[in-house]
Amino acid sequence: MSWLLNLYETYESNLDRVGEIERTYGGREFTLLPVSHTTQNAHIEVTVTEAGEFHSAEVIDKSDASTLIPSTEKSASRAGSVISPYPLHDKLSYVAGDFRAFGGTIKGEEPFATYIQELHNWAESSYAHPKVKSIYQYLSKRTLIKDLVTHKMLCVDEDNRLIDKWDKKYESLYPEKPAIFSVIAGEQDSAFIRFNVYSPRSIMAKVWKDPEMYDSFIRYYQEHLGDEDICYVTGKRLPSTDKHANKIRNAADKAKLISANDTSGFTFRGRFNQSKDAASISYEVSQKAHNALKWLINRQGKTIDQRVFLVWGNDALDIPDPTEDTFALDPDLTLNVPVKSNTNDTFANEFDKALDGYKNKLTSKSGDVFKSEVNIMVLDSATTGRMAVLYYRNLNKELYLEKLIKWHKTCAWLHKYRKNAEGFTLFYGAPATKDIAFAAYGPRASDKIVKGLMERMLPCIIDDREIPGDIVNSAFHRASNPVSMEKWEWEKTLSITCALINRREGYQLALDTENTNRDYLFGRLLAVADVLERRALGADEKRSTNAIRFMNSFSRHPERTWNTIQQSLQPYQARMGAKAIYLSKIIDEIASKFEIEDFNNKPLSGKYLLGFYSQRHELYQSKDKNEDAVEASENEER
Repeated sequence: MSWLLNLYETYESNLDRVGEIERTYGGREFTLLPVSHTTQNAHIEVTVTEAGEFHSAEVIDKSDASTLIPSTEKSASRAGSVISPYPLHDKLSYVAGDFRAFGGTIKGEEPFATYIQELHNWAESSYAHPKVKSIYQYLSKRTLIKDLVTHKMLCVDEDNRLIDKWDKKYESLYPEKPAIFSVIAGEQDSAFIRFNVYSPRSIMAKVWKDPEMYDSFIRYYQEHLGDEDICYVTGKRLPSTDKHANKIRNAADKAKLISANDTSGFTFRGRFNQSKDAASISYEVSQKAHNALKWLINRQGKTIDQRVFLVWGNDALDIPDPTEDTFALDPDLTLNVPVKSNTNDTFANEFDKALDGYKNKLTSKSGDVFKSEVNIMVLDSATTGRMAVLYYRNLNKELYLEKLIKWHKTCAWLHKYRKNAEGFTLFYGAPATKDIAFAAYGPRASDKIVKGLMERMLPCIIDDREIPGDIVNSAFHRASNPVSMEKWEWEKTLSITCALINRREGYQLALDTENTNRDYLFGRLLAVADVLERRALGADEKRSTNAIRFMNSFSRHPERTWNTIQQSLQPYQARMGAKAIYLSKIIDEIASKFEIEDFNNKPLSGKYLLGFYSQRHELYQSKDKNEDAVEASENEER
């Protein structure tokens, strides 16, 4: 129940945001829902006057369809043929008193009768808002469909019956395809209607955006809640509920996190007589926790193939995301100093400064540092109706930041696949888990594979566990096969693989000329061969060097393949003349560090990639120094 409690506390900490309209990066609106409210995509907006007369109507654009509506326990979980009307806005079959008169088919009891009675109860209560009374007065006249047909919002055939679906045979009645058929997926009687009230005297807030309307229904509905019971989340005695919210990930999501509606199957039967024997949750906690979860997912959740990755703080919502790379945490963390010094310690100090802003927000609103917490949650559903919490951790924020800092320091390497305003830029740090998935399984990896890897990587970041060997091995084999990829993809795969391997080995990016590890030395040899041939070919030649083409074979049979690569270098050394002397000397220097028994065909480990990358980076970074050395060598030869 800890995740429910933390969501409930998050809601309580953000009461000032309830009903406040926010927007996603895509421009879609969302809000922290009030209690006893939910969202629906509306198709037609009907405006009535304060006196309860029809004023106007319009078909709603899909971008503006999401509507905040009052909701009861029953209506929020209604399914099938069960009649459970929403208190105000609802489908045409519920809100239109003349539904049958226009050919609407209803099995059993007419939904409108139940709907209008419940609306009457609210309109006549002491909590009723004037807008509710205006809407009730209009709907009591049972002329909704007639008015919508008159104003060409709905379409009927020659027999004055609602058209099921648009067909070209109706073009004689309607020369242009009616707008309603562009916004609904089914038949016209499935259209969802939202209501608004017009006043000639003043500009009134939209009904579904009016906080006074929210309060009106909340206060009215509180008197109709169920019996009290012990809430297993708060420990208080409060009105309980066994009907919990859906639409958690989006407006069309039917999956629930808490459900016990199977009284004849084996959801709880055999262990408990009633669902409440397993756990009792109060209506207030259920509403606030689920509404906070929906809001957080819209605000900062990351969804891949319906799997949600969410990180938030009970007090400070904006928490560094463990699945993101170092660049995302602080794009201003430049590499000017680390590149020049080539030390991991320099980067570590800069990264500590970058997270100071988060550390300064450790104190909770209550003033207690230790109550400031971070929550990490992963959600997914195996079926249409059931959702599960696949992963959940709750940590003290200071501990979480320590874990995050360690991850970004230990699983770190130099990358050049991120863009800023000036184009591609270097950054030193940890890659994003999504990029790790692409490095290990290719850019065409399915969302199912990507979301699975991202979930598996979370314990490595949060609990400081080892990266699963199959992920590292897969990335290693792809990085060792550059001819199977475009150059940009291989460079990205190479740097990410080095970061994964470095997590275990703890090497410096800076070239370690004293390192005599066999695999590291072989990697250095391959890098020098690549740079030498590339310089001989010139910038205009785009084909791969022999070192790159033989890289896969080199990783499996280094001694034999190096003999082939070294022979292929001789023409390029001859072409470069004295300019090849400096690089040739480096090859000799590296070879001299081998023990005789280590120069063999035993397959290389990931360390060779670290040696390859560090040596190549050193040669590219110190190009000017190398040219000076060439001149010195030429003078020495003379």
